[in-house]
Parts: sequence; structure tokens; C-alpha cells
Amino acid sequence: MATTTCIRNADWVVAWDATAGRHVYRRSIDVAFTDDRIVHAGPRYGGPVTDEIDGRGRCVMPGLVNIHCHPTNQPITRGVREELGNPRLYMSALYDRAGLWRADDDGLHASVEVAFGELIRSGVTTVVDYAARVPSGWIELHARSGLRVYAAPAFRDAEWTVENESRVVYAWDEAGGRASFEKAMALVETAERHPSGRIRGVIAPAQVDTCSAAMLQESARIARDRGLMWQTHCSQSMVEFHEMTRRHGVTPLQWLNGLGVLGPHATVAHAIFTDAHPWTHWAGRDDLRVLAATGTTVAHCPVVFSRYGQIMSTLGRYLRAGVSVGIGTDTAPHNMIEEMRTALLCSRIGATDIGDIATAALFDATTIAGARALGRDDIGRIAPGAKADLALIDLGNAWMRPVRDPLRSLVYTAADRAISDVFVDGKAVLRDGRLTTLDIEGAMRRLEAAQARAEAAVPTLDPKGRAAADLAPLVLPLG
Repeated sequence: MATTTCIRNADWVVAWDATAGRHVYRRSIDVAFTDDRIVHAGPRYGGPVTDEIDGRGRCVMPGLVNIHCHPTNQPITRGVREELGNPRLYMSALYDRAGLWRADDDGLHASVEVAFGELIRSGVTTVVDYAARVPSGWIELHARSGLRVYAAPAFRDAEWTVENESRVVYAWDEAGGRASFEKAMALVETAERHPSGRIRGVIAPAQVDTCSAAMLQESARIARDRGLMWQTHCSQSMVEFHEMTRRHGVTPLQWLNGLGVLGPHATVAHAIFTDAHPWTHWAGRDDLRVLAATGTTVAHCPVVFSRYGQIMSTLGRYLRAGVSVGIGTDTAPHNMIEEMRTALLCSRIGATDIGDIATAALFDATTIAGARALGRDDIGRIAPGAKADLALIDLGNAWMRPVRDPLRSLVYTAADRAISDVFVDGKAVLRDGRLTTLDIEGAMRRLEAAQARAEAAVPTLDPKGRAAADLAPLVLPLG
């Protein structure tokens, strides 16, 4: 039997104006959804109602769309990665340090649960889970979370190691790459067949520098043929930029374009170190034009890079060039609103211009641009016919007041503290500030135990046998 929920007389609603093709504020209206679809966003809803929510003191916004993150292996590095960097590799911890804290299977499970809880609490309803290591029961964990999840099991032809902490070396293994590709495709098939209807698959070659041309082309063809997102890491470090220009004589993005793998189906994370970035000093300025001309989306995840002292230069420049940009959280904390704030601030700092990017453009990146990257026009917006993926903001929260402009208060001040309710497919995954699908306290206890096990094993994985305390000392010494 169909059930209808009505959020009655909401003070503010971030509604979709189909005529103008943009989000707009509307005041004191009802938002109603029957089962998994929005049926009304306007003056008083007169149809039958199963459940009524008082919208006074609330702002209703579309659920946020996170197009790139790593829930399985990032929460375990909390308290570790924030200041972990290799000064001989542009301060990045990507290649040989953060991965030393390696979660076991239970740690991977706990990490996913903790990350998903953070995402829900920050208003996320759709997430791309990009996983280098997949725990047992991964797809079922996605379903249990209640989120709309795009499962992206990664595969690659090469593993990297680091010599003398300053040179990245690639070990190529064609047979191993094929095996990882086939395993990933089996997981994608499982996701696509899931009866919930909320789980989909993503074709995910791991990195531009660890995949052969043949693997990239074959995987992109499959994605196009099946109508799936294709996503890889590209232009994410200066190490990678130099490696790819040495191999091919062109930038990483231009190499991908030459392979014919870019297009509206494709998303590249993180596309920071392009020929437009001041650090690369590359002849020519073609990368942003390539992204715009092919309709490729960039998954921008500024928080983790800002910790290394690295920023995109600038997000506003990408948008003005016509590049489609969505937002992801990449690493812990998986807090989408903090990621939004960082994206705005870093872009303005890089441009030395407060007008470089507007909050409205960034909100578009977290909603309709993310939906477009996934090939959807039924999420990331509040309009009749769209999915009932919604987040409610408590306007009475002290961090939101005074409420002159709810999105500004949310992004610049309150963040996740003001999110009270989240619905996915019309079902509450957060109600009155409490998660309904996940036991975060239990998952956090398991994650703490897994981090302790991982920390004890760091010397066995570090090439120099160093202890975790030597690689990532505490902020203050123990007295």
C-alpha cells in the first residue's frame, strides 16, 4: 500500500525551478512524497497523508550527491593522515605512507559504516564508494546503509613502490591486472542486480598511471555500452604528472583524451595538476578545454589536498571554462558540508578573489552536477517526479541563527550539526538526529580496535621498519 509523507509548511525549501533550470528558495510551502517519489512541492498539499512532519523551523534541501570517496580504507587513518606527508614527494602521503595503516576485513567493514554514518549526517543521500580493497559482504553493507550507493571496485595493471622515499617505481603485471578487472566486473554485476534498486555499479580503473592503454579503453567501452559511470584518478599529484609526461610527452588528461576514453560517461578524480596549474609549468593550456569539450566531469575533493598545502587553481576557473565539477569527500572525515566550505575557501584563496566562485555554484556541484555525472535527472533536486532524497536542516540550531540565508549558515557555520533528518527513496536514514540504519557507536569501537591492530603492523610494512609513532608522532609529546 502506498504511503505519503508530507513536510507541512516548511519555512524554507531549496526547490528546483525547471523553467529557469536552477535551484531557488521558496518559503512556507509543503513538500510531499509518496513511497520513493516527490509528488508535490508547493502551497498546501491536499492529498491523503500517512505521516506528517512539521516543517516550521526547517529548511528542506535535496540530498547531496558525493561522486568520489574511499569509505573502506580512510577512516582508519583518522589521527594519522592529517599531518602525514613525504617531503621528497611534494608532501603527498599518497604513495608510501598512508597505506601503511592497513585495515583487516573487520576494519574495512567498520570503516564503511563509520564513513556512511558521517555522510548521512552531513546530508548525503547518494555516494560513489571507490574501493581499492573490498571487504566481504560489501554490496549488502551498501544496501543495509539505506544510502543510494554506486559501487566502484578498483582494478589496475601496476602496483607502485617507492625507492629512497623519492622515486615511485611501477611493477607491471598484466595477468594480475586482468584478474583484478574480472573480479571488479563481477562485483559491478552483483551491484547492478541488487533488488533494492538503490545500488549501481561503476567501472573504476584505479589510476591513470597504473592502468595500460588497453585496460582503460576496454573498460571505457564497457561503461559506454552499459550506460555506467567510468571513473579514474587523474592529475592527482605532481609525481603522476611528471611520470605521465615523461612516458607520453603529453599531460595525463590529454593522454586519456587521445585514448578516446573521456566523455559524458567519464569522471576524473581529482584533476588538480593540469597544464593550468602554476606548479606544472607546462607549455600550453589545453586540459580544461579538453574536459569541457568532452563533457567529462571532475570529482573535486579539496580537504585532503589542502592538508598537503595543495589547492586546485582555481575551481572558479574550471567552471568558467565550462567544465562540469562535482564534489567528493575522498578521505576522513566524510563530511560533505565541510568539503563544500573548503572548496569555496581554497578556490577564493587561489584566485585571490572572493568573486571566484559563488556559494550557489558550489551547491549546484553537490547536487545537479553530481547527478548529471551519474546520468540522472531524478536526484539532486526537489521537484515532482524526482526521487524522495531529502535532507532537513534544523533552523533552530544555534549554529544556524540568525537565519537570514539558510545555505550560507549551513555551509559557512553550522555544517552537519544542523542536519536533523535525511530521507533516501522516501525512507528515513536519519530521524531527529539519530541514524536509523547503522550502529555507529559499535562500528567506531570496532574501528578503534582495527586501528590499533594496523598500527602495530606498520613496522612490518614500512620499507625501513619504522614504528607508527616515528612516521606519525602525536601532536604533543607524552609527559
